Amino acid sequence: MKDRTIRLDQFLAQCGWSDARRELVAGDASNRRYDRLIRANGETAIVMDAPPERGEDVRPFVAIAEFLHRQYLSAPQIYHQDTKDGFLVIEDLGDDLFADLMAKDRESQLPLYRASVDVLVRLHNAPPPPLSLCDTDWLMEMTGLFFDWYVPDGFDHLGKAFETAYRPLAKGVAEAERVVILRDYHAQNLLWLPNRAGVAKVGILDFQDALLGHPSYDLMSIMQDARRDVDPMIEAEMIDYYLACTGRPRAGFLNAYAILGLQRNLRILGIFARLCLRDGKAHYVDLIPRVWEYVMRNLEHPALQEVKNLLAPVLAHPTPEFLMDLKNRCATTPQQ
Repeated sequence: MKDRTIRLDQFLAQCGWSDARRELVAGDASNRRYDRLIRANGETAIVMDAPPERGEDVRPFVAIAEFLHRQYLSAPQIYHQDTKDGFLVIEDLGDDLFADLMAKDRESQLPLYRASVDVLVRLHNAPPPPLSLCDTDWLMEMTGLFFDWYVPDGFDHLGKAFETAYRPLAKGVAEAERVVILRDYHAQNLLWLPNRAGVAKVGILDFQDALLGHPSYDLMSIMQDARRDVDPMIEAEMIDYYLACTGRPRAGFLNAYAILGLQRNLRILGIFARLCLRDGKAHYVDLIPRVWEYVMRNLEHPALQEVKNLLAPVLAHPTPEFLMDLKNRCATTPQQ
C-alpha cells in the first residue's frame, strides 16, 4: 500500500498535479478509488486509482470514454494516464448526481430520467465498437452469484434446475439484438451538466465494464435502481418514451426487459450478500429488500412462470430477522 502511494505521488508529479489538495470522492464496492484534485486557483480534476494487482484495468475505461466522446456524450476527458500502474487523471464533471438532485426535488425526476433515456437512444443508434458479449454464458455465470451467496443451505440442487429453465430465455434475449450496454447505468452514476447542450447535459461515470447486449439492459438498470425507489409509473413512462424514440417492438422489448431484470437483480442480491458475508460491508444488506421487490416484479412476466415456481422456495420476504441474520454473519466467510 505504501509503495502504491509513492507511485501515485510520482504519477501526479509527472502530470503537474503534485501541488493539488486531495479529497475522496468515491471508493467502496469496487477496488477503484476516486479523489478530487484541487489546485490553489480552484482548478480541479479527478484521479482514479485502480490497482492492477486487485484485478483492475483502466484501459477499458479509456477506450469506452473515447467511444462515448465520438457520440458527443459527456464521459470524462482523459488528461493523463498510466495504464501499467492503473492511474488516470480525468475531467471533473462536478457533484450534481442525478440521485442527489432527485432526492432534493422530486419534480426533477421526469426530466432527468428522460434525459437519461435520450442518452441511451443516442448510444443505441451508434455503430458499436468491438466489445465482449453479454451472451448466454455470461448471463448464466453472473447469475451464479445469487446461488453462491444468497440461497440458503439445503438448496444446492436449485442452480442446475434454474439453468435448465432460464438458459433458453437468456439465449433468446442475448441473440436478439446487440448494442453497447454500460451495465452500471443508474442515477448514482449520472451527473447533470446544465451548461452543455442536448445529450451532452448528462455526464456519464463508471462505464468500464461495457459489453454488447440487448438494448433493454441499461434502461432496466436505471429504472430498477438498487439504491433508490423509482415510481412504477415513471418506469412505465420511460419505457414508453424509449420505445417511441426508437420504434422497437413493445412485446419483444418487455420480454427481454423482464428476463434481464431478473438476471441482474438476482446477481445484485448475490453481490450484496457477498459484500456483507465476505467483505465485511454490512450496510449493503439494507438495499436487499428493494432488489428483492424487483426480482418478484420481473417474475410476474408470463415468460418467467417456470422460473418463478423454481425460485419461490428461496425468495422468502427479506424480513428484519432475515436481514439481521445476514448482518450477524458479516465477514464470516472471507475465503469463499
